[in-house]
Amino acid sequence: MPRKIKQYKNPFFTEKGSSVGPGALSLQNFKNAISLHQQGRLEQAKNLYQQLLKIDPANADALHLLGVIAHQTGNHQSAVDMISLAIQINPNVEIYYSNRGIAQKELKQFDAAVASYDKAIALKPHYAEAYCNKGNALKELKQLDAAVASYDKAINLKPDFVEAYYNRGISLQELKQLDAAVASYDKALSLNPNFDYLFGIRQHAKMHLCDWRDFELNVLELNTKIKKNYKISPCFPILALPIQLANQHQAAKMWSAHKFPFNPSLGPIQKSTRKDKIRIGYYSADFHNHATAFLMAELFERHDKKKFELLAFSYGPDKNDAMRNRVKQAFSQFIDVTAVSDKAVAQLSRELGIDIAIDLKGFTQDTRLGIFSYKAAPVQVSYLGYPGTLGSDYIDYLIADKTLIPKESQQHYSEKIVYLPNSYQVNDRKRVISEKHFDKLGMNLTQEGFVFCSFNSNYKITPSLFDVWVRILKAVGGSTLWLFEDNPTAAENLRKEAQIRGLDPARLVFAKRMDSPEHLARQRLADLFLDTQPYNAHTTASDALWVGLPVLTCMGESFASRVAASLLNAIGLSELVTKTLTEYEALAIELAKNPVKLKRIRNTLESNRLTMPLFDTPRFVKNIESAYLKMYERYLKELQPDHIFISDFESVETQ
Repeated sequence: MPRKIKQYKNPFFTEKGSSVGPGALSLQNFKNAISLHQQGRLEQAKNLYQQLLKIDPANADALHLLGVIAHQTGNHQSAVDMISLAIQINPNVEIYYSNRGIAQKELKQFDAAVASYDKAIALKPHYAEAYCNKGNALKELKQLDAAVASYDKAINLKPDFVEAYYNRGISLQELKQLDAAVASYDKALSLNPNFDYLFGIRQHAKMHLCDWRDFELNVLELNTKIKKNYKISPCFPILALPIQLANQHQAAKMWSAHKFPFNPSLGPIQKSTRKDKIRIGYYSADFHNHATAFLMAELFERHDKKKFELLAFSYGPDKNDAMRNRVKQAFSQFIDVTAVSDKAVAQLSRELGIDIAIDLKGFTQDTRLGIFSYKAAPVQVSYLGYPGTLGSDYIDYLIADKTLIPKESQQHYSEKIVYLPNSYQVNDRKRVISEKHFDKLGMNLTQEGFVFCSFNSNYKITPSLFDVWVRILKAVGGSTLWLFEDNPTAAENLRKEAQIRGLDPARLVFAKRMDSPEHLARQRLADLFLDTQPYNAHTTASDALWVGLPVLTCMGESFASRVAASLLNAIGLSELVTKTLTEYEALAIELAKNPVKLKRIRNTLESNRLTMPLFDTPRFVKNIESAYLKMYERYLKELQPDHIFISDFESVETQ
């Protein structure tokens, strides 16, 4: 999580090495400037600091504090430059280095930030804040073990350091050490129960572990406090909880305004004239073997290059895997902006003449929504990566469909909705299914019994849904439920929850992570995919349908809870869409006990797989290109964004 420059007991100058300048008037002006700064009256404080520098150009504290203001107003390069000048004048003030490191971190200069923190620590070996800041930079460098060690040092020096426990928990969670992460969050929460967003982050980590203690009370607290505008949770974790749609919107607005506020420092974008080719920028950390790329690769390849020029802005790891090599070929330019600041990426986008900038991440891991806060392009769009509103006024459109966002739900989305026909989700028909043979015995499944499966992430399983699953298994003798094992603790907790409900834990079978082609192939051993709710299977549902495995879903109120319904409608299997968990339970039992009906559904799926819209990629490409053209036309006509409805292009190419 990005940190602001920390205001300590003496935040603006140090007791030693301070250079105030000559005369009582200068001293009084300095005190006045600090008072204004502490009150948040930044422009007035800035003016006084600048006056002091006219009297004493070597006033290191004034330079440092001008750097602090530059950082606070989003001018991080100016912050680094001014604090560096202060360091040249007085190289022995530890807070200068620490604050320079924070600004360098915002510029994605993580190695330089670590070096700044190390210098601060050399000057002040017991500088807990610098150790915490260093951990934050190491975390960004994905040196997670080193980050945890740095947080541990900060905590040893300052045992009540809430931020260190909080950030330590985030690093441990990325290391998949979820039990330790929750313990770190618990400690932070005990020190400060109202620490921003901590409650929701902790709850999300517990959901990964299927630790449902106090689940109902925690959900009630989240719903209540979000409604009252408390910063209790980031918006992503609550998508998997029974949180009201209006509250999801409110949480997104709070998170966006706090973490990624609109920044006008680049000024307005100069109006462009009509081009022969519309320049589309796709922005993501996932141009490699990742669910997003698995869905989108063929879209990138099939875009009409006579009408559109595609540019990729990549800020994820360069894994040099097959998918990265494949998608790179589809773009006219593939630009690695991993080490480039958000502001600089937005500036580059403008210089390259991007007409429509498409964010494929939203608020998921490695988000860079800050790029869009500077206005990277005249039209900015959210698509695919985040199943909900971003709550930001600077995102013009959200690409969806009529199943995902009915008209009565539009009020809960900050963006205007682009309604694609059929389903919003693109798919890659080139997805490879391994020819490797899997058998039930090798997967620890019973040879004869009915196999239900749900390969969604463990955090999507709620207690009420698990109640339904247990009742289904009890009603279908000899059946098993095949689940994805995200971590051993979750598997153990689910076994315990089954036993509490009177179900033999052996009827839960856990599957380890597997490369995509093999994972697709092994799913053919299952008879019926049981979807999660309120956060559906998304790519996971497409995977199942692609290999011919029927998916049973329960449609809720939110975008995230209606995705599987969107997919099923687009492949002609709306009979597998239920509206209540009671209907869902009854239909699961019926299908398990009625092999004729299930066989008919499987036959329908097989015949529809390459003829219905869901996997008709050429058809989808035409539809989304129509959407881009309509967005662009509105921009050229100087019309404000509005809801857009796209008519279906019926493809004749289905091979």
